[in-house]
Amino acid sequence: MLVIIKSSPDTHEGKRGVKLARDMAADICLIQNAVYFAQKERLEGFCGTAFILDEDARLRGLGLEEIGKGIREINYEGLVDLMVNESKVVGMF
Repeated sequence: MLVIIKSSPDTHEGKRGVKLARDMAADICLIQNAVYFAQKERLEGFCGTAFILDEDARLRGLGLEEIGKGIREINYEGLVDLMVNESKVVGMF
């Protein structure tokens, strides 16, 4: 299962998306303002795979040195591939 999150970490929606992914043992894809979740230690304890849309991170000034370990950068094509290959896709929070 893939959960797509677009809301920033300081919003109820963003936190709800991460909680859902944790509870369901799902992977997440961070787009738009949710890319700030990728900053070091914001996803501490998250067991699934976290993906970040590279263009959204770049547009918001997030450099590779700010992104936590294990978070995979993908492009739009990679996001489409993720959605096609998952049995369920839930979003957007």
